[in-house]
Amino acid sequence: MNDTLVKLSQIGIVPVVALNDIKDAKPLAKALCDGGLPCAEVTFRTDCAEEAIRVMTTEFPQMFIGAGTVLTTEQVDRAVGAGARFIVSPGLNPEVVKYCVDKNIPVTPGCANPSDIEQALALGLDVVKIFPAEAIGGLKLIKSMAAPYVNMKFMPTGGINAKNLNDYLAYDRIVACGGSWMVSGDLVSAGKFDEITALTKEAVKNMLGFRIKHIGINSPDDATAASTANAFASMFGFDKNEAVGSYFCGEGVEVMKSQGKGTMGHIAVGCNSVDRAVYHLSAQGVEFDMDTALYNEKGAMKFIYLKGEFGGFALHLTLN
Repeated sequence: MNDTLVKLSQIGIVPVVALNDIKDAKPLAKALCDGGLPCAEVTFRTDCAEEAIRVMTTEFPQMFIGAGTVLTTEQVDRAVGAGARFIVSPGLNPEVVKYCVDKNIPVTPGCANPSDIEQALALGLDVVKIFPAEAIGGLKLIKSMAAPYVNMKFMPTGGINAKNLNDYLAYDRIVACGGSWMVSGDLVSAGKFDEITALTKEAVKNMLGFRIKHIGINSPDDATAASTANAFASMFGFDKNEAVGSYFCGEGVEVMKSQGKGTMGHIAVGCNSVDRAVYHLSAQGVEFDMDTALYNEKGAMKFIYLKGEFGGFALHLTLN
């Protein structure tokens, strides 16, 4: 994938925006940034789309803005000239796709069947939009089409919402999902930008899925660790299981056999995607010790420590 699509993968959710009044562009961009999604696909279905892209990218240069519903090469030029970083179309128009490819403009055309995907492959693409995702078969269809096209990845849009978002994102062939539930036309036209911010924050929270997985307690030696673990098992009936460097008591307590990271120990925080969690937390100023990062066989991060201590505890992310 190119750098643009990697960035979209880290963001995870691409708000799909249709603006009818240019005055809404700036407050909407601010609402998305405040909500933790500095990204949008601004559709060319409305007359002010080009100017909206220009306003959003000028006023909020940190935003990652793309143009959607792009149907012609002329619209590609207008969108990119206004500041769009990527192009999205509802279907696969070979002329538009080739134009973007030749100019090194990231493009994800809409595909709905294997024939579309084969055209995309012939044009040199490795990521396509699936549209309208839910209406044509949803995740089941995507998995079926993904099987013979092992190098193709997908960005579904259409029918994605807070309830099914994580079902889609859990499939490792899906780069990101487009959705409009946090930026509905009714909310925008009513000027309810605070509500858009709240819905955006909730969408990010839901996507990341943070939860405490276990607390790690440091011990000076194996004997002390075993004694502590036995106490937890005896008092609370937790199953005690010995690992290489620790004892686990149930799922919530890990007793280290030596002085591990952190003065007191460590806290393991689970999440749905470590890569996305690192991106979104880094945007808040959180720093990570990249030397501690571990990756799975497909190159996705599965573990990393944050820098510093929190109440005497080191903190690491791991997969739920």
